[in-house]
Order: sequence, then C-alpha cells, then structure tokens
Amino acid sequence: MPRQYSLQNWEARLLLERSRAAKCPDIATQLAGTKKVQQELSRPGMLEMLLPGQPEAVARLRATFAGLYSLDVGEEGDQAIAEALAAPSRFVLKPQREGGGNNLYGEEMVQALKQLKDSEERASYILMEKIEPEPFENCLLRPGSPARVVQCISELGIFGVYVRQEKTLVMNKHVGHLLRTKAIEHADGGVAAGVAVLDNPYPV
Repeated sequence: MPRQYSLQNWEARLLLERSRAAKCPDIATQLAGTKKVQQELSRPGMLEMLLPGQPEAVARLRATFAGLYSLDVGEEGDQAIAEALAAPSRFVLKPQREGGGNNLYGEEMVQALKQLKDSEERASYILMEKIEPEPFENCLLRPGSPARVVQCISELGIFGVYVRQEKTLVMNKHVGHLLRTKAIEHADGGVAAGVAVLDNPYPV
C-alpha cells in the first residue's frame, strides 16, 4: 500500500536501484506489471512499436486484451468516465494495487467515479472492461467452512523467469502457473484476501 512506503523506504529503494546488486525485480520490471502500463500497452500502435514487422504476433496478443481505458484528466478520461457511469455493469475500476480486494464494481464504482471525476487523483486509476468468464460448479474447501458445491469462476496466472544484465537478455521462460478459483458471489478478491482458493487446472 502507498502508506507502507516512508521516505526512508523510497531512499533505500533508490540506493538499491543505483547499485550493481541483482534486483528481483528491478524498478523497470516492477512497473511493467502495473495496471497503468498495461493500459498504455493497449493503446493503438504500442504493440506495433514493440514488435516491429510482426503483425501476426501483434494480432494474437491484441486478441487477448480486454478494453483498458485511461482516466487521465482530459477528453479521453472524461469519455471513459461517462461510459462507465452509463453502463456500470460493463466495467471495473482498478487502482494501482495488488493482492485482491482493491477493485471497485457496480454502485461502489459509480460513487467513486462521481467523487473522482473532477480530481487529478482519477489518473491513478484505470477503467477496465469487465471480463465475464463462464461459471462452473466446484467445491471450495476452506478451514472452518462446510464443503458445498457453488458456482465458480477461475483465473489462471503464468509464472515466468526473466533475467537480464543491463540490456542483454539472459533468460526468459515459463516456469509454472497459479490457478485461483472463487465463488461468483464475490466480485473481487484473491487468495491473500481470503476469497479465492488455490486450484489445479484440468486439461481437456
């Protein structure tokens, strides 16, 4: 959380970044995974700039994207807010946070957008088109909770190892996965938030 970073924390991070120590991750790699960078990568022309002369790869990547919209102050951000307020069930409001339980949906999102729309603070959020996976029946096992079959959805995360020395790529490969499953009654929240459970994929 932002409040977990004091001035001393920032100074220590800057010292590490300036050093020759191996960072896991370094600041550039950490920022590459943020929601704001994901939103910027979805802009027309960005993938083409990063993958020049590879239109098929660009098309395959872009086909996996959900809609991601900037809330920066200006016409583009104003239009995104207007669309979300007109059809709140289609969108989710995301702060630059991880760990689950931070996203806003439905009426909570509407109230937040109304409060943020005239503030520069809105630029610290992105608006995302809501993903609507097909629910399925599963039994979620938790300590202290009775086992019951409920309607669920899952999210698959892929682990990778990426190592570079300055600009030289040393390693970039897939090394595993994490499948999280939760009941559809929960709009947001991961394993750390106590909502989702760890699961195993069943390839068919």
